[in-house]
Amino acid sequence: MCQRAIYPGTFDPVTYGHVDVIKRALKVFPELVVAVADSPIKGPLFSVSQRVKMLKIATKDFGDIPIEPFSGLVVDFARANNASVIVRGLRMLSDFEYEFQMALTNRKIAPDLETMFLMPSENYSYISSKLLKEAASLGANLSSFLPPDVERNLKKHLKK
Repeated sequence: MCQRAIYPGTFDPVTYGHVDVIKRALKVFPELVVAVADSPIKGPLFSVSQRVKMLKIATKDFGDIPIEPFSGLVVDFARANNASVIVRGLRMLSDFEYEFQMALTNRKIAPDLETMFLMPSENYSYISSKLLKEAASLGANLSSFLPPDVERNLKKHLKK
């Protein structure tokens, strides 16, 4: 039985969909580490420390969940944290091909690790951080998609 899993992502910014996947993963695994990827290649809007801070605020009601930054291979981070499962969120069918490729690549690199896909609630299944950043830049109300602190930070950051 797996005791520890990691949920990696860029979380740029964290959405209610991410929070929902975290909540679901906590029902399955006694220990969950949320791993915030530095990911400079993706060109995140927020720094890794800002994303960690927003995640800590967004998940404060879930207890003391470790939320840690990482760079490099997710399988190396998983092993360093004694995790045997990588949790990935699947929103729509369009996510599946990319996530499947990544899971198979991780399996080839680290056959001792499993990938588990969790779907967020249908209320959040269409939300993407990229889409929300674009909507925020156009002045949209994002309170249905983002925790209040995240929405404030996003709008403040885009005004710069």
